[in-house]
Amino acid sequence: MMDRRRFLLAAPVFLAACTDRSRPELAAPPPVDPYYARIYQEIDDGRFTVAAVDLTQIDPRFLRREVDYDTTEQPGTIVVDPGAHYLYLVRPGGRAIRYGVGVGRAGFRWNGRATVARKASWPVWTPPAAMVKRDPKARPWAKGMPGGPDNPLGARALYLFQGSRDTLYRIHGTNDPGSIGLSLSSGCIRLLNQDIIHLYSQVPVGTKVVVKKYDGPVPTGPVEDEAVPDAVAAAEG
Repeated sequence: MMDRRRFLLAAPVFLAACTDRSRPELAAPPPVDPYYARIYQEIDDGRFTVAAVDLTQIDPRFLRREVDYDTTEQPGTIVVDPGAHYLYLVRPGGRAIRYGVGVGRAGFRWNGRATVARKASWPVWTPPAAMVKRDPKARPWAKGMPGGPDNPLGARALYLFQGSRDTLYRIHGTNDPGSIGLSLSSGCIRLLNQDIIHLYSQVPVGTKVVVKKYDGPVPTGPVEDEAVPDAVAAAEG
């Protein structure tokens, strides 16, 4: 009887000794700023619904905000800084709206001045022939993937030309929010869908665009994947 009593009294000590006290407690996710929760909430534009952004998965540096911006470019100009993963819409008074972007290989390789010659809402994506041949998932869309939430061009696209020449440089949305702020092997300049919708509403056809030169390493990947944002041959969605 005494042995049983001693065991029961000592049991909590034995159990405590078996507990892993070295495992750190999981930190609670940072609180979400109500302002950003509002501007990145779900959007229904009458054609499709854009899902709300999980803000815990985005570096706060790449969320849309108005900032001081020293530039000689005129208000209304778009300035793309691929190395910093930012796109600026110049505003009056030394200010700009800054958007975080993901930059693909094609987005790093071209720089200069261009004009937004075409805008598309829910653009069609047409995979290049090499991708259709290589990737079974692309084959059903050989003649064009209709615009929609699963389309790699996202909710909106801006097409950059120099005079009548298509630069094949695109500013577009993305269905992969986690790619914002990253350097990628495919695509051009991608924004969160809520951000490309906002930018699209602010800039008319004819808007001047300046893409800064990037001198760093360019991401690698299959050559045919560079054409992911290039839907120039496809009809607008």
